[in-house]
Amino acid sequence: MDKYKETFETWNKIANLYEDKFMNLSLYDETYDFFCNILKQEQVNLFEIGCGPGNITKYLLSKNPNLRITGIDIAPKMIELAKANNPSANFEVMDTRELTTLNQKFDAIMCGFCLPYLSEEDCSQLIIDFEKILYSSGVLYLSFVQGKPSESGFISGSTGDRTYFYYHTLEDVSKQLFINNFKVIELFNINYPKGEDIEIHTVIIAKKKE
Repeated sequence: MDKYKETFETWNKIANLYEDKFMNLSLYDETYDFFCNILKQEQVNLFEIGCGPGNITKYLLSKNPNLRITGIDIAPKMIELAKANNPSANFEVMDTRELTTLNQKFDAIMCGFCLPYLSEEDCSQLIIDFEKILYSSGVLYLSFVQGKPSESGFISGSTGDRTYFYYHTLEDVSKQLFINNFKVIELFNINYPKGEDIEIHTVIIAKKKE
């Protein structure tokens, strides 16, 4: 089975479990707060990529109810949950690799942990797409797990279902952002408990240059 296909099917299958685990997780709140605080008052049209059950959307709206959020996810069940959790936002099933089909631009993009499920090539293309759909001075939130791309591979969750997990280097992601007209504003490293270990989650907040 194709790596992406198996991963997408897993996300659809475990949507409710994911909701239970992450809907009220406060670990990243500091990064979301920073993102919200640097948005200008008129920057209200936000696009969320890989929205899952709408956990990030819900937090952002609790901080700024004026945000007009459109979220996409590849898993239909995730979109169902996102709609139920955020009646005021708009959600649709869409593949992140098809952003070129969009006919609109946004003031901000939220992309929480989408990169770990995209190859190096698709990650680079996504950042190119960001530049195209984001207005000048638009704000970008991007998170991933640093590591050697060569160590990417399938991981199994508690249900035994697998997702293909891609590692990216900070150098590569930063380079792609620079090439595509973005300036990094802030960098966070979040300690994520994983069993008895700690996994470092990297969050980049950048702004598209004018």
